[in-house]
This record gives sequence, structure tokens and C-alpha cells, in this order.
Amino acid sequence: MSRPSPQHAPDPRSPHPRSLHPYDLRCDHRTTPLGIDDPAPLLSWRLASDRRADDPAAYRVRVAAHPDDLDHDSRLCWDSGRVEDPHAIGARYAGRQLKSHTRYHWQVTVWPARATDTAVAPRQAVSWFETAFAGARSWRASWIGHDPRPIDVVDAPTEGEHALDDHGLAPCPLLRRSFHAARGGRARLYVSARGLYEIRLNGLRVGDAELAPGWTDYTRRIQYQTYDVTESLRDGENVLAATLADGWWSGFVGFFPRRAGTHYGTSPQLIAELHLTGADGRESRILTDRAWRTHTGPVRHADLLMGERHDLRRAHDGWDLPGFDASGWTPALVTDTDRTLLTASVDEPVRTTAELRPRSITRLSPGVHLVDFGQNLAGRVRLRVRSLASGERVVIRHGEALDDQGRLYTANLRTAAATDVLVSDGREQAVFEPRFTYHGFRYAEISGLGRLHASDLAAVALHSDTPWAGTFDCSDPDVQRLYECVAWGQRSNFVSVPTDCPQRDERLGWLADAQVFLPTAALNADVAAFFTKWLRDVDDARTPDGGFTNVAPRLAGVADEGAPGWADAGVIIPWHLYRTYDDVRFLARALPGMCAWIDLVHRHNPDLIWRERVGPHFSDWLAPGAPTPREVVATAYFAHSARLTAKAAAVLGHAETAAASHRLADDVRRAFVEHFVTYDADSGLRIAGDTQTGLLLALAFDLLPPGRAEAAAHRLAELVEKAGPALQTGFLGVALAAPVLHAHGRADLAHALLRRTEAPSWLFPLRHGATTVWERWDGWTPETGFRAPSMNSFNHYALGSIGEWLYRGVAGLDQSADSTGYRRLSIRPEPGDLAHAGAHYTSVRGAVSVRWRRRDGRIELSVQVPPGASADVRVPTADPASILESGAPPADGGCVELIATAADHAVYRVASGAYRFTAAFPPAPGAGPQEEETP
Repeated sequence: MSRPSPQHAPDPRSPHPRSLHPYDLRCDHRTTPLGIDDPAPLLSWRLASDRRADDPAAYRVRVAAHPDDLDHDSRLCWDSGRVEDPHAIGARYAGRQLKSHTRYHWQVTVWPARATDTAVAPRQAVSWFETAFAGARSWRASWIGHDPRPIDVVDAPTEGEHALDDHGLAPCPLLRRSFHAARGGRARLYVSARGLYEIRLNGLRVGDAELAPGWTDYTRRIQYQTYDVTESLRDGENVLAATLADGWWSGFVGFFPRRAGTHYGTSPQLIAELHLTGADGRESRILTDRAWRTHTGPVRHADLLMGERHDLRRAHDGWDLPGFDASGWTPALVTDTDRTLLTASVDEPVRTTAELRPRSITRLSPGVHLVDFGQNLAGRVRLRVRSLASGERVVIRHGEALDDQGRLYTANLRTAAATDVLVSDGREQAVFEPRFTYHGFRYAEISGLGRLHASDLAAVALHSDTPWAGTFDCSDPDVQRLYECVAWGQRSNFVSVPTDCPQRDERLGWLADAQVFLPTAALNADVAAFFTKWLRDVDDARTPDGGFTNVAPRLAGVADEGAPGWADAGVIIPWHLYRTYDDVRFLARALPGMCAWIDLVHRHNPDLIWRERVGPHFSDWLAPGAPTPREVVATAYFAHSARLTAKAAAVLGHAETAAASHRLADDVRRAFVEHFVTYDADSGLRIAGDTQTGLLLALAFDLLPPGRAEAAAHRLAELVEKAGPALQTGFLGVALAAPVLHAHGRADLAHALLRRTEAPSWLFPLRHGATTVWERWDGWTPETGFRAPSMNSFNHYALGSIGEWLYRGVAGLDQSADSTGYRRLSIRPEPGDLAHAGAHYTSVRGAVSVRWRRRDGRIELSVQVPPGASADVRVPTADPASILESGAPPADGGCVELIATAADHAVYRVASGAYRFTAAFPPAPGAGPQEEETP
């Protein structure tokens, strides 16, 4: 994931403070997107200032087709005028209808609230976006593919090829089109595929997207990408050349023996339009049609699960360049002319974002080497080979772990072969890097080379390029490593959709996994555009009766009936995204589905206890302790979804829907209490099953009668302490554990769970070499070895949902319960036994940071609040009178106001800007002076 560019963000260390200014301008949550089709995109900005209380008072947005027109009112496409709004960080376009294939430039002006200060004049920033097709009807190209029949005779297997297993997969087709053009003007390429594509213009790769166009339900929606190829054009002959692969369209996906592949189609297809605008303004198009020529090439098969095989003896040197003789190639087969499902991409593509060199290389036997890259990841291996004879093979097998003999462990891949093969053509040197597959691996076994040097290979990490937005650090090396494991798990599993794991024959967009991990994901990275796309997948997958499913995009063979906690993601995720990004469109798009979902559950369960229409009912998946009764889990989620639907409707102004949903939530809550909750003075409060997860759900979703939360929290603490202290929760309960304990006064237990090293715990896998979060608490133990390979991923982010509490609890970076877009911050660190911790987050509003450390019997707490926001800062101390702010007693009023004190803290409300509080605080247990210092 890429780091965000500062783009004029302030440097608090600068000797020249900067006043309020906008930066990091985005259109629909993306920076300068090329090719949008939203008629009313959201234009947004972040704010920064080096001064305190330097807040905005108003903004103005202007949009024009040319940058010089931004200063001419008569030439504007839209002018918002001056809008008085001290909290605004964006505005939806509301001007003249946007034209297709047009670049628009826009400018935001922000006026500061300090209107009388001549040193803080309004500040401006500019950016642009470019439209693609206004609608699918504007497309004129056809879907084309490879027609194998005319080449069957000449495409017979080469020597030794019959011995290679291609898993029944066909070679990847090559398609090319020669045309004449002149340099000058501009050129835009619009392209998509049923399957995967890589496209080149005059031998140069177009763009940097991997596994494009990404995964959608191809029966409902197909995304296309837009590329600026102006600089790649030549005078005279030019060549567009594409390679296609099966991908999700016609390759192996999922784990269904009756339908392992071809879920959407049987062979890949391409659609593309190259729009040329000459220097004289004349326009022309190059379309996919029968004028294209096709053949097969060196990629003999490429599959997301099985891997990729290249036979360089099949290469057509120069096939993607002008001057190549394609007379022996066959005309492309026009497979379809239906373009109605084409839609512009709304997210950033999968990209290569990191390269890792080997940590070690071990020779297992002659010609066989085991490579350890030191990090479990999703991606592929790039390998340079030398001096192989024609027909000699190099085989790369991938795995996450080693067995007890030090060999590659692959049993947990199930039917995924995860094997890449290179067949040499005898040339002196070649670089082998698959292009249409990816694997989950830390280790690679490479056979077929006598010698292997570290400089000859790298692990290439692939994932959706969601800009990295957050960082966390602390004094405990184990907890710091846990944070890195969580981050790598997110990178590995955000590959076009939020998958469950990147290695085995599954890699599906499970809804529950995504909903429990989203709070962590949205602190680690800016996932607004990524989830905009995936929520459309979720909506596309809805069943005819209004139900959400368990996975999206939908696949034949997966149970359509959404299970409790899984299908509820269709309600929970839009609400969390709205709160994070302050974009009501997340709710507006989702509300019909949210209402249909709770109506469906209610219709099948009129007594309000959710027993019917529960799908496969995974309950609290992979919980190691006693199972939570399924009705408890289901009914808790029913109440929660009804409540969130009511809140969403209220935000959107749908008063009747909000009132009806609130009534339903109240009714389900009462039914939950009547059926599952008991209380007496002697034994306290119990929830049916008496499990940690049952109590966590009731507390997190506010399902208990007034005055009973304390008793429930007490019982939860008893169960946690009795277990170790340890968790006995699965996917649904684990995300709630630390936040709920913290909220009910037991942050000490949350810290104990965080730093536990025996199974079940987050640190147990790290003590045994984990570099990502495991699917199971005990995926491997010294006593039992590996758990059953049928369900044992070592790169699975669900249990990594603890990442949220690292930010919000340990560091203390949070927003208040009634805040959206981090408008009102809640800074409440819980140091525990740590010596220091800190977090930085680039919120939709601007930079937020919290850093604390113990030193010399005091705690230092530094806070950065973005312009337009305020913060309630809870300073932990048993001596509120000892608190200093920037070296002096806090002056009540102005930027700092004391609003509460207690025996162990004081709370100050502060305006935007930077603050530094210090207070008396005991040192970390067992810490010497050096240990209390920030490294």
C-alpha cells in the first residue's frame, strides 16, 4: 500500500508556520482519477495548519474544462459560490452535465474563521478529474476472443510438453491490431476483459494495473479502465497488443468440486476502444473487432489458483511491435456486442507495491533450492535464469510454512497447485515473472537450477493500491510485530475484493471477515474507494427476496442464504464507512438493501428470535471455547442491524423508515432480554450459553436492560480471567473483546489479552515465526503440529481485528460516538504496562496524531487535531493538579478547556492544532530510565 503524499501538509517542526490551507484534493476518494462515469462526483479536500484554532469558515469550488478558465466566471462549468460551513471537507458536483472523455480542472478556496487577520487570507488548491463514457451505450467496440480452430493444426505440443500438467486450461491468447496514426493531440485507451488482460502499445506496457480489470460478478457489472497513451503513439504504423487469461471469469475460483472453474464463462474475451484526437481536433477510434488478429503464445496456462506456465519456445518475438508479420494469425472471433454491463472503475487497481529479497536460500538437493523471503505475502516470484538449454524447466512451488523436515508445506493449499513453470528456449538469459496469477507464500521451492543467487530473484507483493493512512508504534517489540502482521494480512487479502486468504483454493469475499476487520482496515489505509467498489459487489449478489449473501462477488456453489453476522455486513459496513469518511452516499446506496434485509429476517422470524432463514449459520466461527448458542448470535445481530438501519435512515432524512426500524430494534432487544438474559443478586447476570461472545455481543450492541451493563461486564471479566486470562472467541467475538473491556473499565484485561503469549493469543503465532495473522489461534503448536489442512490458513486477517484497539485503545486515537469524519476526536490512551505508544492517521479531514510516553515519573501526551475538528483529551493521572500543557498549567478557556476530572484522569476539550500535556504518572513496571525513552 502506498504512502500518502504530503501535498503541502504542515510540518510542525518548520520555523515558518503555515496558515490554514487545503491539500490532497480528491474526486470520489481518488487522486486525479482518469475515467469516471459518476455524473455528480464528490470533490473533497483535507485541511492543514500549523496554528491552533485555525479553522475554516467557508469554501468555494469552481470547475472548468480548462485550467485558465477557473478565473473566469463565464467559462465555469460549476461554481458553488461561497458556502458558509465550518466543517465542510467536500462538495458534490452540481453544475452543467459533464461531457464524456473530458478532463475537468477544479479549484477549492477555503476562507479561515480568522477573517480579520490579514496574514490568513483565503487559500486555494487545484486538481483535475477526467470523465470516461457517460453510459454503456456510447461504447462501439465488440467483445473479441481467440478462435482456436484455424490454428489447431500448427499449435501441436512441442517436445516434452505433453508431460506437463496444464490442469485442463487453455493457452493464453494473444491479440493484436495494427493501425496508422500521427503523434500530437491526445490518445485515451478504454479497456476491459472477461478474464484478465495485459495490454501494450508499440511494445510498451500500458498502465501498471495487475489482474485487471478486477473481480466483479460478470453477469451484473464489468469494470473498465482508462489510460492516457498519448506518449506511446508513433507517427505511422502503431500496434495495440493484448494478452488474455482466464482469471476469475473462466479460471479456477473457490473450493467447489462440482464447479471448480468456469463460473462465468469458458474463455477470456477483450473489449477496448482507443480514442485518438489529432492536433487538428479530428477524432477517430480503434475498436476491438474482426480486424484484430490472434494466436497463442508462450503463456501455456495461467490461473489464479493453479499458477502459470511459460514456454519461451512458443514466443513470437516482436509480435507487439510495428512491422511484425501476422499474416499467419487468425482473425479474432467476435463473441458478443453487449456492452450494457460496462462501468468505469471506482477503485484503484491491484499493483505491485513492494519487492522482498531472500532472507535465506537453502540447497535441498541437486538442482532444488528452498528460498525464505522472511515475510508471508500475496504475490509472485521474479526469477532471472541463465544458460538453460532449450526445453529445460524451472519449477517454482509456493507455501506459507515448512514441515518438521524443513520441506515446503503445501497441504493447506488444498487443490490449489500454486506452481509456476518456465520452459527455456535456450537463450543465454531470461527473466521469468508470472503476470496472471498470484500466490500466498513466504517460501518458494525452486527446482531446475544448479545454482541460485539472491540477486537473481525477488518476491513481488501484489494488492489493491489503497493509500496507506495510519501508523502505530509502541515500546513492546512483540506488540509492534503484531501490528506489522496485521498490516501484512491486510495487504495480502485486499486483492480486488477483501478475501479470506490468498493461498488456498478459496480466496472469496466473505462478508463477515470484512465487517469485523473493517475498523482496523480503515485506520491502516484509505479504503473508501476500495469498499465503494466492493459494496456494489455485495449489492449485486443480493438474492431475489432481498437477502445479502455470505460472499461477494457471488459464485455458484456458495450458499446464497446469508448467515447471521455474515449477511449483516451489508448493514454494518456502509454505516462504518459513513462514520469514517463522512460521505452519506455510502448510506444512500445501501439503505434499500439494509431495509430489505431486516424486513426479510423479520418476515421469517415474526417472534423476533432469529431461528429461520439463517443460511449455513457459521455462528462465532472457529471459537476455541464452548459454542455460543446460535440463536443468541443471530438475534443479537438482528437487533444491531435494525438499529443501524434506523440510524442510516435518520441521517438520510427518511423519518418514517427510521422510526419503524427503531421500533423493530427495540422489540428485538426486548425479545433478546426475555429469552436469553437472566439476573439475580447472588449469581449475577447470565446470557444463554454463558460465553464470552454472548456477553460481548450484548454489551457492544447495547442489548441489556438499563443498569445491567455493569453486571454483564463483570461476568465477562470473570470468564476471561477464568480462561487464562484468555479469549475463547471466534471471528465475531474477537473484534469486540478489547474495545468492550476497555469501554467498561477493564483496559487492564484488554492489555493482558494483548500481551498473552500462550495459545489462544495474538502473540503465540509470533513466538513461532508468524509474519501474518493466522486463521486459527492454534494453526500450529509444538505439541500437535499443524491443524487439519482443510481450514488452516496462515494469512487470514479476521483475528487481526485487534488492530483497531491498538489505534483507539493503546494509542488513544478515536472519534466520539456521535462524530463522523473525525470531526470530534476522543483521545483516550490506555498505557497499561507499556512505556510509550503512538499513532498517526490521515483522516478524511486531515492529519490526526497521538503520542504518549512515560519519563521521569510523568506521562507526556502529544496530540495533533486537524482544522475544523475538536478533541476531548483524557490525560491519565492520579494527580490532575500536576497537569501542564506546553510547560504551563492549562489556561481554562480559549483553545483548552477543562471539562471533567476523576480520580485517575482529567479531560480537556481542545480546538484544532498541536498540544502537549504532561502529568504525574507512575513508570512502566520494571522499566528503567532508558526503557521509558522513545527509541
